[in-house]
Amino acid sequence: MASSISIIPSYFASTSLPPLPIASHFPFNLNSSTFFFPLKNGSFKLRNAPPLSPKALSSRAPKAAVVTKDTWEKSVLNSDSPVLVEFYASWCGPCRMVHRIIDEIAGEYAGRLSCFILNTDDDFPIAEDYEIKAVPVVLLFKNGEKRESVVGTMPKDFYIAAIERVLKS
Repeated sequence: MASSISIIPSYFASTSLPPLPIASHFPFNLNSSTFFFPLKNGSFKLRNAPPLSPKALSSRAPKAAVVTKDTWEKSVLNSDSPVLVEFYASWCGPCRMVHRIIDEIAGEYAGRLSCFILNTDDDFPIAEDYEIKAVPVVLLFKNGEKRESVVGTMPKDFYIAAIERVLKS
């Protein structure tokens, strides 16, 4: 009968203790709001961090309002002013870039253009009505009719040009 021999290098066999959790390598509690900052003399400076609020986590406030299937007719189709709607999905990375552009446009065109965002995962029937097959898509409406569309992630100038065409028509 053959015996099995395992060869373990001495630096692995020198300890039989399980590895320490990562938090034990830090001189502070990772779950605490107290932080230690190293100083040049080798000591640490103690600081209490303020609790994080949702406002602190976001550097900007969204300017485009959310529209749903329940508010679609009133907000978009029966609007007195031209309307821009961004169709997006929460899992879509390029949609986040378009969000920033649409928020800027909403601020710049306030009073002349209403800007909305619609989550296609939550309100699929609306996306289906306008044949949205991929996101992001921006549609522009005037008097309840679709006038322009911008498909994909484009530079801000593309959106501005489409808006200007709708405003002039």
